[in-house]
Amino acid sequence: MKSITIKDIAKDLGISVSTVSRALQNHPDISEQTKESVRNCAVRLNYKPNIMASNLRRSKNTTIGVILPELNHHFFASVLDGIEQAANEAGYNIIICQTRESVEQEIKAIQTLITSRVAGILAGISKQTHTLQHLQEVINADIPLVLYDRPCPSLPCDQVVSDDYLGAFKAVEYLIQTGCKRIMFFSSPMRLEVAHRRYQGWRDALLRYNIEIEDSMIITCDSRAQAIIETPNILKGNNKPDAIFCVNDDCASGVLYAAQILGFNIPNDLAICGFSDAPLCRNTSPMLTTVEQHGVEIGRHAMYRLLKRLEGDERIAQTEMIPTDLIVRETTK
Repeated sequence: MKSITIKDIAKDLGISVSTVSRALQNHPDISEQTKESVRNCAVRLNYKPNIMASNLRRSKNTTIGVILPELNHHFFASVLDGIEQAANEAGYNIIICQTRESVEQEIKAIQTLITSRVAGILAGISKQTHTLQHLQEVINADIPLVLYDRPCPSLPCDQVVSDDYLGAFKAVEYLIQTGCKRIMFFSSPMRLEVAHRRYQGWRDALLRYNIEIEDSMIITCDSRAQAIIETPNILKGNNKPDAIFCVNDDCASGVLYAAQILGFNIPNDLAICGFSDAPLCRNTSPMLTTVEQHGVEIGRHAMYRLLKRLEGDERIAQTEMIPTDLIVRETTK
């Protein structure tokens, strides 16, 4: 379908293109009658302005690129909500790129956004991301870059993350204080900084209470499907845990499902804690204990930091941590 342009409006009304352009910009030299005619014609022809081209003509780009690992994931959807709120308040538009946790798609998205000459980029890196060259290219192109949720300490850009370490520490400490002594950690791959920080919180809580750390008490398992497969093997073993701390709620829901199938009483036989506070936590039976990440606030603060860079802030790159909260429900004592 052909896109309607101001030339089509000019032809329909029998006036010049420049008159249409100025009328749409509410120029004082154009009469109110002409402005109204142009606006009515634009609606009738379903005219949609080319925002990016308009921004470039005005030498101000108000388009921000946003890279999401998963669009249908509650946490990332919450981050996007916060980004959109802050962007709209500041008069910016966003382009959304979904990587589906693929580093190849992430690289393509970065290249597309650089080519599109966006004003800045907000990115949540994929689980597969192991090289930072494509992200460094954004910085080299003098495009402000802010990472959210999954930090890269070696990259010289602003980053906004949840306090993963303290969130994990408090969750595991609570499990210990309610009587748990063998607490497993179901983790994401350790190459992800977010997984490493949650691991450190788990480890330090155990050390604080003089509980021995066993290598067998940590496995890589960060999805519901994986948890449903792994949990029965663990719970049928001789040294089964009395609690499982999961790197995310999706994984925790899989642990809960598998444990109940085996006949375990939750939380008396096994306590379970997730991380994020997705809506599913309130829809399971029993309801899941978890750590609230405040995704909306992460998104808003990430956009605020990007806006500061766009306004000329030249301070050294900083990492901002958004506090977490332990939400105790029914899968813990």
